[in-house]
Amino acid sequence: MDSTPPLNPAQEEVLAQLGAPREQRPRFDAALRHQLRRELDDALEPMLADLPADETMFVSKHLLGRIMGCEKRFLAEDDDQFAWSVPLARGTIAHKAIELSIHWRREPDPLVLVDESIARLSEGIDGLADWLQGCTEVERAELRAEANDRVVKFLECWPPLKAQWRPVTESRLRLELHDRFVLSGKVDLALGQAEGDLAGKVLVDLKTGGFSPQHLDDLRFYALIEAIRLGTPPRLLATYYLDQGRFLPEPVTEELLYSAVARVVDGIERVLDTRKRSREPRTSPGPACRWCVALPDCDAGRRHLDDGDETGLGDGW
Repeated sequence: MDSTPPLNPAQEEVLAQLGAPREQRPRFDAALRHQLRRELDDALEPMLADLPADETMFVSKHLLGRIMGCEKRFLAEDDDQFAWSVPLARGTIAHKAIELSIHWRREPDPLVLVDESIARLSEGIDGLADWLQGCTEVERAELRAEANDRVVKFLECWPPLKAQWRPVTESRLRLELHDRFVLSGKVDLALGQAEGDLAGKVLVDLKTGGFSPQHLDDLRFYALIEAIRLGTPPRLLATYYLDQGRFLPEPVTEELLYSAVARVVDGIERVLDTRKRSREPRTSPGPACRWCVALPDCDAGRRHLDDGDETGLGDGW
């Protein structure tokens, strides 16, 4: 007798969203990867002169998202020294716990997975390990609670990930251009695989909170790197909102990939231009003003908050 528990409606919906018959999967020309790379190379070549000598520019979805927002906040965060905290660490811990759950041979207990993740990551030699080793009991309790909430929601809403789906968490992507620009990132969850020129992979970003247009751009950025790396782009991009138990899927097309090229080029150009500090940075008041490090010196941001003109945006992990 099969002892596997039945799937709930949210888990059934995940299966319905991610699956696609072979005849419905797109094919892509093998020359596409070279065309995309050539577009990036040609557009970025004139910007090499703006890079400081012997400096490599690392481009992530976070960098692009920051520069496409408020330039004043961008510069302030450039100058601000990075420090780990509960809000910054909880996503990393939750992702590690989800990775462990895929290979866990017993019934996955979310809090056990979280504690194992904290223990593993505390053994590292990076800044997160240092913070985990020195954080207060209150911070550790908050971290456990918030990471556990995310892991519970994932296990509730997603069916068990089968080995034949080729699940990979925190999948690293990297693309080097002119040996001076490095596009990189980590995909929350990758499922499936390409078969020759037949697309089959699905890239998933896990989010809390509500929708933000940047969520679409984040996955398009990853799809671009994957398309150039592998030659066959992903079949589908999917942002999954854990608090709501719903997908925001987007099929991958050539047009989508070329739009991602244009955004990367525009973003890099704006980063280089803004960091020159040859002009007053543009401000873009919004909900992020509430926690912006530039707020004390930003009249536009303070006016925005005083006017109460705020809307909730979705958060990453």
